Amino acid sequence: MVKVSIFGSTGTIGKNVAFTLAKEDTVDEIVMVARPESLDKVKGETYDMYDALAARDIDCRLTPSCDFNDIAGSSIVLISAGIHREKGMKRLDLAVPNAKIVDYYARQVAKYAPDSIILVATNPVDVMTTVALEASGFEKRRVIGVGNHLDSLRLKNYFSRQININSSEVHTRVVGEHGDNMVPLLSSTTIGGIPLKYFVEYVDLDITGLVEQLRNAGNTIISKKGATEYGPAYAISNLISTIITDTHKVLTVSCYLDGEIENVEDVSLGVPAVMSKKGVAMIVPIHMNDIEKKSFIKAANTVRDATYEVKENLELQ
Repeated sequence: MVKVSIFGSTGTIGKNVAFTLAKEDTVDEIVMVARPESLDKVKGETYDMYDALAARDIDCRLTPSCDFNDIAGSSIVLISAGIHREKGMKRLDLAVPNAKIVDYYARQVAKYAPDSIILVATNPVDVMTTVALEASGFEKRRVIGVGNHLDSLRLKNYFSRQININSSEVHTRVVGEHGDNMVPLLSSTTIGGIPLKYFVEYVDLDITGLVEQLRNAGNTIISKKGATEYGPAYAISNLISTIITDTHKVLTVSCYLDGEIENVEDVSLGVPAVMSKKGVAMIVPIHMNDIEKKSFIKAANTVRDATYEVKENLELQ
């Protein structure tokens, strides 16, 4: 029996992940954890989801709960709870208040579901990944941030739409911070098997515009509809399904680094990793040009400094 639990299940991301994951029919039970005052709301969400799932003959069990005992036996626990970004806010603006929430829930996971994998979606996700890692005491392969998985999907989509080519022909990746210091790996991007640097000689591509669009994607959506939901929910449910099915796909997630990439250490950043039912099976080496390396190091320093500041604040509480 495969069981997934979600903290933050009444939030936009949490409830959409639950529904998207249920529709994929790879999970037997999803525990939607809520605070006692929100339990009725999450019950209402499950009733609504059951009606939709019935149309596809899906029997995934949805369990509304405010009891930590109910997460016992979970394969994966998603932490998506926290204060959400509003128009004009940077992800790092959320660091201190959200760290308290992630720290608390990670400790509950360690107590009630000690054999699970923790997946962190709360922003700023790279900082929160380290917070969850230290609060839980888990080994680093079992604490994973959503990282640049969504950013990589967005960039793939942008190339596909601008060139009018099937997205399966685009192979690209974004690493570093899930935020202003994200690093699109344009030097290793291929389209139809052709390196991007050669492809642009034949097709009119606004690379600078695409990268700028990518950096502003979250704020653009938030400014127009108030929150991002479908993209993050699908990216997270895709990541969960990849882990559960043990397919060993390479996804760009936030991992705690000990020098595996450019000797960067003591920080969680988005890097390509082989995903398995045990978590991160391997961090994949990547080739970067000099500009990308410099940007990656800058991202590491920015996120590390923010993480230290957050940890100091937690110690003062």
